[in-house]
Amino acid sequence: MATMTIRNIDEQLKVRLRISAAMHGRSMEEEARDILRSALSVEPATGQSVVASIRAKLEPFGGVELEIPPREGIRMPSDFGA
Repeated sequence: MATMTIRNIDEQLKVRLRISAAMHGRSMEEEARDILRSALSVEPATGQSVVASIRAKLEPFGGVELEIPPREGIRMPSDFGA
C-alpha cells in the first residue's frame, strides 16, 4: 500500500477528525482513510447539463410536446396615479 503525508491541515479540521475518529472507535489515520474511501467511491458527475439529464430520464416515457404561445406586443404600463 502507498503512504501519503498531508501537511498544513487547519487545526479545527484536525480536531474534527480526531472527534470523528473517537466516535467511531478508530485512529485518526483510519478515519481519514475511511473518509477518502467514501468520498471517492461515488461516481463523478457526467458533465451533462440539467436539461440533458432530465430529458434522458423522461425520454423512455415518450415526453410531452408543449405548444408555445404566440408572442404579444409590449403592453403600456398602468397609470396608478389617476
